[in-house]
Amino acid sequence: MIVDLIIPAFNEEGSIGRVVEEVPKQLVRDILVCNNNSTDSTAAVATEAGAIVIPASIPGYGSACLAGMRHIANRPPAEHPDVVAFVDGDLSDYPAQLKDILAPIVSGQADLVIGSRALGQRQAGAMLPHQIFGNWLATTLIRMIWGTRFTDLGPFRAITYPALQQVAMADPDFGWTVEMQVKAAKLGLKAVEVPVDYRNRAAGHSKVSGSLRNSYLAGQKILWTIFSNL
Repeated sequence: MIVDLIIPAFNEEGSIGRVVEEVPKQLVRDILVCNNNSTDSTAAVATEAGAIVIPASIPGYGSACLAGMRHIANRPPAEHPDVVAFVDGDLSDYPAQLKDILAPIVSGQADLVIGSRALGQRQAGAMLPHQIFGNWLATTLIRMIWGTRFTDLGPFRAITYPALQQVAMADPDFGWTVEMQVKAAKLGLKAVEVPVDYRNRAAGHSKVSGSLRNSYLAGQKILWTIFSNL
């Protein structure tokens, strides 16, 4: 099974090297660090660690992920992966748990696997109260509207390449994760969750949860994404 891993990154020079190093290399073909206009040494550190750096010039989390997807799509069809995985570049996730994320796809049980921080172990303070509430609200709405059960909008995830093409991702920023889950639910794709652990980011603060303004905008976008897909 061919797996490509996309890591969106903005000013993550303090963590991106360790993220790349902790990825189980035997499980992935390419590690794609999508450098989202970083003003630090993110690109150089990622390259040094062995990743392929993809420029992502349009600001936004989703835009960075889309840049990685375009890189994959531009390969000859015979070289497309079987699975595309995603993980953040701040070292909050444990890349070594990629094997757990991929397991339901390998066994044919899932098209989409979400790493659930709600089901795993979290370091104190790794998720703030408004993040936990927002995830609960969003996943509750998805269950009520489409009947698909999620407990988290976690960034650590994997999806088969045919399913990724089918969901036709488009969101450029805060709605990226929920867009994938909502569209998967609407399409009736097989989606499961596995527990993943979560730690405090290696350096600095989250671009979303660390800012009240960005947290508010993210919440608005998540709700808009859910209701716009009715």
